[in-house]
Amino acid sequence: MAATPVPPTAPPKPTWDPRRPDPPFPWLRPTIRIRLTLLYGGMFLIAGILLLSIIYLLAAQAVHVGNELPFKIVSGRVTVSSDACPQLGSFTGTQDQINAALNACVNQQRHEALDNLLSRSLLALLGLAVIAFAFGYAMAGRVLSPLGRITRTARRVAGSDLSRRIELDGPDDEFKELADTFDDMLNRLERAFTAQQRFVGNASHELRTPLAINRTLLEVQLSDPNAPPELQQLGKTLLATNERSEQLVEGLLLLARSDNQIVERGPVDLAEVASRAIDQVRTEADQAGVAIRGERAPAVVQGNGVLLERIALNLVQNAVRYNHEDGWVEVTTEAQHGQAVLLVANTGPVVPAYEIDNLFEPFRRLRTERTGSDKGVGLGLSIARSVARAHGGRISAEPREGGGLVMRVTLPR
Repeated sequence: MAATPVPPTAPPKPTWDPRRPDPPFPWLRPTIRIRLTLLYGGMFLIAGILLLSIIYLLAAQAVHVGNELPFKIVSGRVTVSSDACPQLGSFTGTQDQINAALNACVNQQRHEALDNLLSRSLLALLGLAVIAFAFGYAMAGRVLSPLGRITRTARRVAGSDLSRRIELDGPDDEFKELADTFDDMLNRLERAFTAQQRFVGNASHELRTPLAINRTLLEVQLSDPNAPPELQQLGKTLLATNERSEQLVEGLLLLARSDNQIVERGPVDLAEVASRAIDQVRTEADQAGVAIRGERAPAVVQGNGVLLERIALNLVQNAVRYNHEDGWVEVTTEAQHGQAVLLVANTGPVVPAYEIDNLFEPFRRLRTERTGSDKGVGLGLSIARSVARAHGGRISAEPREGGGLVMRVTLPR
């Protein structure tokens, strides 16, 4: 008997956000460019210090520091005068005194010459070190520029734009080999994602027709007043199951569409989108005894109005359905720091922080997986996250103190 194939597992979630802001002081980061600059400059500085030490020792040996003069005064009374050695003045003394004074004067001149050589050499070394660090920084940036191009492309790809390619030109070195390999990987990923989305879309479209036929047949059967009560009850049960299947198909189709970048964009006011979503959920909220409140300030973004309305509708529906009687849902919109924010907060059961990430997975609910719940098919938050990503934004959830959630959708303006 053949073994049951194991379903493929989902790829691991990225541990970094491609849309995170740059640090306030990017030049303080220990980047490869900084490390290469420090390496080149440090090697030059060490080599310069060694060379300077060798030159200093050779110069000291050449001028014979500490040695006696190669000549001596052996007879006669001599008067010595020197501008370089003021202590000599017009020195008059014996032969030994004159020789000692001359020896001290010459050694002093030797020390001053070496000190002057050392100080000037250190200044020259310092200037050359600055030039070497600057030159090393520039050369490291030039050498690593292909790597920066690869990184920028990877960030765009991480933002759900698989159409990007590096297409690196230049010599056939390791960087070009890495870029070509990365482009080949992107080609395969794009083909795989396109085939997957096409399959989901085609399957969803193909399933719509039989589901619509089933709904029509069930509605015709339920409209017969002579049908027995058992058949009426069975028809209502099948009609509810069929409606659930239609919701699942629509959700899968929308999820497949929203995983792509939005091509057709236009100005959309999140306040208007949220108001439409509230109008659609108002009746359900009144029946559940849930109050909807909140101020919605204008917040215009560039995007697809239908998909953005789906985000608001899914969040507001979840906030109403996973609530309790006499609870409330607060829906607010605002524009801040170049971004548009949609905030949906609600009362309800306490949500553990460790289960927040599971809420965004398809067919997952709080403490349950795919079940027969009548609250939905488990795709609402998955669709909302995919639509937000397709618009270059993000969605996050936080447990609310006292129960319920705070959902925040942030979109670029």
